Amino acid sequence: MDRFPNKFTINFDENKRAVDELTKGTTTRVRNKVAGYITRSISLTQANSEIEPDIEEEID
Repeated sequence: MDRFPNKFTINFDENKRAVDELTKGTTTRVRNKVAGYITRSISLTQANSEIEPDIEEEID
């Protein structure tokens, strides 16, 4: 994710294709686990960035 930040999104199927492109020779199970991890990580990062401004508004 650090090397290709614009390649991954919150869409699992797109991430699965990107992981398949970047990691030739992995099994389907490993590819899906990696794509799932990336999808979940990006989703949580986006959710946290949406929550933080709300918290700052409540503090002010």
